[in-house]
Amino acid sequence: MAPVKKAGVLGATGSVGQKFILLLSDHPDFELFKLGASSRSASKAYKDAVKWRQTANVPEKAQDIIVVECKASEFKECDVVFSGLDSDVAGDIEKELKDAGLVVISNAKNYRRDPEVPLVVPLVNTTHLSVVEQSIKSKKGTIICNSNCSTAGLVVPLKALQDKFGELETVNVTTLQAISGAGFSPGVLGIDILDNIIPYISGEEEKLEWETKKILGSVDNNLTFKLLNDLKVSAQCNRVAVSDGHLECVSMKFKQSPPPSLEEVKAAMRDYVCEPQKLGCSSAPKHSIYVLEEPDRPQPRLDRSRDNGYAVSVGRIREDPVLDYKFVVLSHNTVIGAAGSGILIAETLLAKGLL
Repeated sequence: MAPVKKAGVLGATGSVGQKFILLLSDHPDFELFKLGASSRSASKAYKDAVKWRQTANVPEKAQDIIVVECKASEFKECDVVFSGLDSDVAGDIEKELKDAGLVVISNAKNYRRDPEVPLVVPLVNTTHLSVVEQSIKSKKGTIICNSNCSTAGLVVPLKALQDKFGELETVNVTTLQAISGAGFSPGVLGIDILDNIIPYISGEEEKLEWETKKILGSVDNNLTFKLLNDLKVSAQCNRVAVSDGHLECVSMKFKQSPPPSLEEVKAAMRDYVCEPQKLGCSSAPKHSIYVLEEPDRPQPRLDRSRDNGYAVSVGRIREDPVLDYKFVVLSHNTVIGAAGSGILIAETLLAKGLL
């Protein structure tokens, strides 16, 4: 049996950091080794430094770990470092760790558009990790980004359709996004969201429209990312009074004409298998996509935790009178849309012999 790898978490007291700790606490491949936070929390036991807001208790394995500052010297013994840092501070800290030769898997937006940094949704494009294989092997340091939370759910069914039927021409998406996606501080005030929908999330639409093109793109022989710049993506994003689970209403058009049949579209999603499934990764879902036939599904409360939040649910698949097809996608925004995505990326690297 392979030895357990040492994992560090940056931003350990924040919302994404807490989810990393929860998901890593009983992980078969990684042990919680270093927890980093601000200087205000450093030198305290984690249980005393954190204002815990997860539905499960602080894991026993994390409670007495002494929090350190987010400096490369503190994490030098880690095999992988997961970053839950806010974008305001993530850039410089993640670069320092990368320059020190560490593998950093980041939930922050800072390096997603960097032409040398893979932007990975592990159910979709782990093949993009080939760009950083050599830097990992040579211990030169690497940053890998997971996507924006709403992008993660959208691209999974699109990838299944693209693989089966070729390039897509147009995607329109309207999101209904859970409040947990806004984090803890400042988060969304109760007085703003109760009895209300907020039809604006700063920067969200631009992320969805751009990230989709990089994730569904390819890597050429020179290990350069080739974006799908011909793909038209239009997004409208809304915050709703749901705790967890991003729901997205999608309409799309294929480049091929005539388009595939409705049953062929459903079968392509139902039969889709991602690379982490093939590699037998610990957190890989049993099914990447659950195709639901009930007329009123998926729903966040009922469907967000399928396969522990690592799977995506798709329902209401039907023909669209304007484009080709429309459907509803649900994903767990703090699992496959955030911390869980980072962990599944690390599991994929481990399965490929890169950690």
